[in-house]
Amino acid sequence: MTTVAELLRQRAEGDGDGAALLIGEERWTYAQLLEEATRRAALFDQLRDPGRPPHIGVLLENVPDYVFWLGAAALSGAVVVGINATYRGDQLGQLVRHTDCQLLVTSAGYQPLLAGVDTGVPADRVLVVDGAEYAERLAASPLAAPDRPAREDDLFLLIFTSGSTGLPKAVRCTQGRFARTGAHVARIAELGAGDVVYSSLPFFHSSSLFTGWSSALNAGIPISTRPRFSASNTLPDIRRFGATMITYTGKVLNYIVATPERPDDADSPLRLAVGNEASVQDIRQFARRFGCAVRDSYGSTEGIIIIRRDPAMPDGALGTADPTVKVLDPDTGLECPPVVLGPDGRPANLDEAVGEIVETAPAAGFEGYYNNEEATRTRFRDGRYWSGDLAYRDGDGWLYFAGRSNEWLRVDGENFAAAPVEAILSRHPDVRSVAVYAVPDDPVGDRVMVALELRGGARFDPARFDAFLAEQTDLGPKWLPAFVRVTEELPKLASMKIDKMRLRREAWRPDGVVWRPAKGEPLRPLDEADRTRLEPLLG
Repeated sequence: MTTVAELLRQRAEGDGDGAALLIGEERWTYAQLLEEATRRAALFDQLRDPGRPPHIGVLLENVPDYVFWLGAAALSGAVVVGINATYRGDQLGQLVRHTDCQLLVTSAGYQPLLAGVDTGVPADRVLVVDGAEYAERLAASPLAAPDRPAREDDLFLLIFTSGSTGLPKAVRCTQGRFARTGAHVARIAELGAGDVVYSSLPFFHSSSLFTGWSSALNAGIPISTRPRFSASNTLPDIRRFGATMITYTGKVLNYIVATPERPDDADSPLRLAVGNEASVQDIRQFARRFGCAVRDSYGSTEGIIIIRRDPAMPDGALGTADPTVKVLDPDTGLECPPVVLGPDGRPANLDEAVGEIVETAPAAGFEGYYNNEEATRTRFRDGRYWSGDLAYRDGDGWLYFAGRSNEWLRVDGENFAAAPVEAILSRHPDVRSVAVYAVPDDPVGDRVMVALELRGGARFDPARFDAFLAEQTDLGPKWLPAFVRVTEELPKLASMKIDKMRLRREAWRPDGVVWRPAKGEPLRPLDEADRTRLEPLLG
């Protein structure tokens, strides 16, 4: 089975009474899911403008209608554009306009976000799923899907990247790629009868779509979720739904392990967590506390490069990849040398060892960005796929993540990446989450700024933090934080990744920042005179 439409029909015609979707106290079988999807496919067929791309923008929480419209698009040859609900104003409008949506499906709760926003979608083509008119239209729709046989290369989804370097790009995903990816996840997770997948993130995110719904669809088992992610309700949900696998990305595990620990946390059906970009500390705590395995890997929405963790890898390593995945110098295109450790155990040649993670023999996977050929060409150069992510290798071939290509810092003429500094600062017992980023120096270059999210009940003491820094023998002198911001919660993108673009933009302007006015000086509070003197650096 190579299309989403085929999978849906197969599941409904086989064990159609098997559970397909679990949200709250509601339950839908595969037969019911196909019926709901068919009604919406018929409704779209009545509304569609044949002169425009068949793109349906979906701005919803994780409610049943989201999955029903995914099914409707598969049956009708349409495309679901998952609209990121964290955007506001014209940025939200740009997401809809850029992807040529001719129909917008939303809820009464999200309608205020659209007020006064130019989406390019007329008001009479906005469907409100919890409104009376929508219910009447669905009731009048025939239970017959449009006669449009699905093909593997039919565009099915436009999934926005997380937008860590600007407005997100819309990644193209065909029905074939979606079906194949879910089959792969179902196979490695050994999903079968009795399993239930729990997706914690919104359905506009690739984790909930590929690792979540597609794997469940391939295995013929239910996917479960809640309208909005809640760390404190994750374990109760897992128990209520009988979930055996949870999907995650970014800081999801971090949020869950930050909830109060109970002696019966491991008393649940959960056996596996599958995702990416969790810290080693969070992986270990989650596995210990909830009595399950955690399968974490490096991956991206584009879907070409996979780096797998291995139990034998050193602390801090990202994992291993296929031999065709190299670390290349983006200027020369040559492979970077392995990292060399100095007498202090600190990498001594990061300037030459850090490069971009590149798939030198790309096969099926990334299908391009929608309406953005320049971004597609940036990723594919000289027959290679350039990820935009930085890493280095050690002498044994283990890969170490070094941040995004926009996460270089240049301090006193030395270039280095943010990720190794973050790894060191994460050792502090009171630090729950950390972000390292560049702020402007005077007159040129960068200074290191750190934003910290502390564990519950912890208080930040600048002198004790300086003492901790002095004890870290592998913290280079150029890596020493010049500014420290302590915040109750680090800003996150919808993907649960830290929003460093926002942190850089805010720099030292928020209250409560401490700083080191000059090298060798201790951290002290930033006062108004300091702010006035520093403000010109922020333009």
